[in-house]
Amino acid sequence: MQTTDIKNLPNFSSINFSKINQELLKLLDENRRQIESILATHPSEWQELIPKLTLIDNKLNCFWSPINHLHGVSNTQSLREVYELCLPALISYANELGQNTELQQAFYRIKHSGTFASLSQAQKKVINNALRDFHLAGVDLPASKKLRFQEISSNLAKLSTQYENNLLDATQSWQKHVTDKKILAGLPETALNRARGTAKKQNLDGWILTLDFPSYFAVISHAENAELRQEIYKAYTTRASELADQPALDNSHIMIEILQLRHEKAKLLEYLTYADYSVETKMVESASKVIQFLEDLIEKCKPYAKAEYQQLTEFVLEHHQIEQLNPWDIAYYSEKLKEFSFNVSQEKLRPYFPVDRVLEGFFTIVNKLYGITFKSDHSTDVWDESVKCYELYDRDEHLRGICYLDLYTRKDKRSGAWMDSYCQRFRLDDGRSQLPVAFITCNFMPPSNSHPSLLTHDDVTTLFHEFGHGLHHLLTTVDHYDISGIAGVPWDAVELPSQFMENWCWQKETMPLISRHYQSGEPLPDRELDQLIQAKNFQSAMAMLRQLEFALFDIKIHTEFDPKSNDIQTILDQVRANTSVVPISEFNRFQHSFSHIFAGGYAAGYYSYLWAEVLSADAFTKFEETGIFNAQTGDEFLTQILQQGGSAEPLELFVNFRGRKPTDDALLKSHGLK
Repeated sequence: MQTTDIKNLPNFSSINFSKINQELLKLLDENRRQIESILATHPSEWQELIPKLTLIDNKLNCFWSPINHLHGVSNTQSLREVYELCLPALISYANELGQNTELQQAFYRIKHSGTFASLSQAQKKVINNALRDFHLAGVDLPASKKLRFQEISSNLAKLSTQYENNLLDATQSWQKHVTDKKILAGLPETALNRARGTAKKQNLDGWILTLDFPSYFAVISHAENAELRQEIYKAYTTRASELADQPALDNSHIMIEILQLRHEKAKLLEYLTYADYSVETKMVESASKVIQFLEDLIEKCKPYAKAEYQQLTEFVLEHHQIEQLNPWDIAYYSEKLKEFSFNVSQEKLRPYFPVDRVLEGFFTIVNKLYGITFKSDHSTDVWDESVKCYELYDRDEHLRGICYLDLYTRKDKRSGAWMDSYCQRFRLDDGRSQLPVAFITCNFMPPSNSHPSLLTHDDVTTLFHEFGHGLHHLLTTVDHYDISGIAGVPWDAVELPSQFMENWCWQKETMPLISRHYQSGEPLPDRELDQLIQAKNFQSAMAMLRQLEFALFDIKIHTEFDPKSNDIQTILDQVRANTSVVPISEFNRFQHSFSHIFAGGYAAGYYSYLWAEVLSADAFTKFEETGIFNAQTGDEFLTQILQQGGSAEPLELFVNFRGRKPTDDALLKSHGLK
């Protein structure tokens, strides 16, 4: 790898919102002219088409991805207006390319050329993926249906954006001002400090609670006041719904329209359901296989989950004299039971996980596994002063990629945690490669005047998870744009590297690396570490059953939804009847904030988390057998999984690494369910 590789970074401070739409339209027109010029030569060989299209696609991606990223992390009204103004042009352009018959024929000519057999496996994958995607974009439809397909795609993009905006606005519009500290009894000091800081920003005394997840979770898990827990629980679970008394932010009709349009889109291409359409680009063979996979796990997990919930109810009755739990009681008393059983608490562990120590430990672990070194770059232009930038170097001191790290919750930032790319690696004709760049986003409690940002152990696993995605994208050695890093990786395999990295949050060998008390400098004591590890699978069956509920609801809503009945709630209720072992409020409108499937890329694909966890748990058993820092095993995972991107089928890559096909034994064992 040459030191002259292209370090292509966005310049956030120079983005002029007033000119974005004009510049985008100009760029799209330029791209159209270039594509027409390429097709006029009737390309039939790889070199005549793919490198040229790559440059066109990359230029557009590098223009738009910073805008798209800011829409998630700095969703101001001015940016929102620009984003929504640009979206129709982008969707129209994507539809044009996907339904461009001449472009499809160019790929077809390459596939059936005399030189196709001499192409590498990765190059063949690019061509085959493209021909598949042309079909899924409606290229084979008659003109009238093509037009309708385009309208559907455009409307879906608008509706998904509106869904996400409504959720963000609903989350940020609710707050509770508290002046009596007794009401907040039980809340951790970190949560009180943050609530006090929020009040001060509004020139108010006391404390302000919000629906940002760190604030919500602190209340629902620790507040002794049951009425307060109920109030915030109801506000949180009815966000953006018809029960929230904010009609303009109600996502009810948006969800129905999204499902109707997805159903129609699938029907246009003669798929029975949208789920059948969706699995065409995934590992799994069919939607029915997904349902079978999920129902098998439900059958295995449910007895354990029932036993866990019975243990909780017996504990609450014996120690707190409460006979019946409400939904807003479960997290609170589960935390009490966890402390009672293992003497461990997420909040009590916070002082041992200052964010800088966790990052330092993560970097050390990655260096031990893959020989990668992280170097901070303080000169990079960022969108918020808290954002950090790191360059990744391999053992030969070659720069492999660059990542931005945005850790803290703040106003106008979407909740949750995710990794997104700015650009991906590909090789130019002159031998240089564009270096991949990733954005890693979390929503942790920010530092205060009295202490640095302190993470719970759950936060630590979240950070490792998102960095796992980042490594997958940044460490690729694939030279082809469309299958480099996370590009071209089936959705139900993309979680493998992320979930895989979580394993290092639970090892005795790694804990001294990622923990150190922010005041005393001491690592997490052995006793607390042992208790943490013992508590690893506390209520793990209940947690897995909750994920199975999400996944089964998602796949069923995309297989059983009747566009005429519009009855989403009934499907969810039926799924819950099959999966849930805990009480659920009638007012719970979880679906109205399920942005993974209504505003993200997980539609008919939320099962991917569990599907990929089978792969990740099984892959980690090889490290358990050889040593969690075994250099040879680490190098094998790097070369056979992380570096391969989407250049081969995930199952093939897994077998190359593990020497056999995966089983769910390791998954169940890792959760203490076998």
